[in-house]
Amino acid sequence: MLTQTRLAEIVAAAREADITVATAESLTGGLLAATLVQVPGSSAMLQGGIIAYQNSIKERLLGVSASLLETQGAVDPQVACAMALGACSAAGARVGISTTGVAGPEPHQGKEVGHVYLGVAFDGEAKSYEYHFLGDREMIRMQATQEAISLLEQVINAAREQKLSSNS
Repeated sequence: MLTQTRLAEIVAAAREADITVATAESLTGGLLAATLVQVPGSSAMLQGGIIAYQNSIKERLLGVSASLLETQGAVDPQVACAMALGACSAAGARVGISTTGVAGPEPHQGKEVGHVYLGVAFDGEAKSYEYHFLGDREMIRMQATQEAISLLEQVINAAREQKLSSNS
């Protein structure tokens, strides 16, 4: 469950680990960044976000390859990774989190409703995570946001532990 206390702990851990974050959102349309900025002091962590709902924005602002989008479509693990890396590059952040998927109500480009990829980039390396959420459009977007924040929390905690162990 995503609470204000948990969000505040994530922001504090990011500050402690010198982690800056940028978002690249398609499926969630800004919900991820909006959730993160609910916490006072989140400006120390969140550099900014790009809502890349259209492929042309994914290409222009995030540097996602037009050929990748054409051959794979927007709901793809490689696209999620490219979006996360593009967010880092655009905002000068160490961590990029991206969301792409099908919120519904209809399938899109052969992908079922609820099929979601989240991308996480950290210090130039990216990984994607695949999900199949159930529910209506809003529920799918909320679940994707919560999972993205959970992934962000994992990256921040790992970076914090690494920083603490290197300072020992």
